[in-house]
Amino acid sequence: MQTEIIISGFGGQGALFAGQLLAYAAMDEGHHVTWIPSYGPEMRGGTAHCTVIISDDEIGSPLVRHPAAVIAMNLPSLDKYEPLVAPGGVLVVNSSLVTRHPARRDIRVVEVPANAMAEELGSNRLANLVLTGALLAATGALPPEAVERALAAHLPERHRSLLEANYQALRRGAALAAATPA
Repeated sequence: MQTEIIISGFGGQGALFAGQLLAYAAMDEGHHVTWIPSYGPEMRGGTAHCTVIISDDEIGSPLVRHPAAVIAMNLPSLDKYEPLVAPGGVLVVNSSLVTRHPARRDIRVVEVPANAMAEELGSNRLANLVLTGALLAATGALPPEAVERALAAHLPERHRSLLEANYQALRRGAALAAATPA
């Protein structure tokens, strides 16, 4: 099985970190994986997105035209990637920052007030992990425990104090997506 994921947002929202975390988790679980980051010249505040492919077999090409899943962290990301999600795929939307509902009816849409949930946990910087948790629950691409293990193994030492908050963010996002009808 192969799952193609695009995570997109403004620079500084943690889109690239979320994708890298999924890549580490998949690799640690023995899957084949690619992670390709891309960001505009503005960096913080500009656009940033990454493509992650998780596969049981070798990956033929890291390029993705119609991803099985997309996390849209802001309105420009929703506008760009909603039309590209494969039919039957999953679109996770940060409803804290997106001012419209997705129009597609042939995909599963999970709207997550990620910034609000992250603030409840103490930092809006956790929004990326709230959305990642929702993606995991909606797609089954990886078990959430694998991502928690990857956090513990790969989170830089300077951020170790945030480990429990990251776990909470993942779990809150996953719980919300699990409660959202498919």
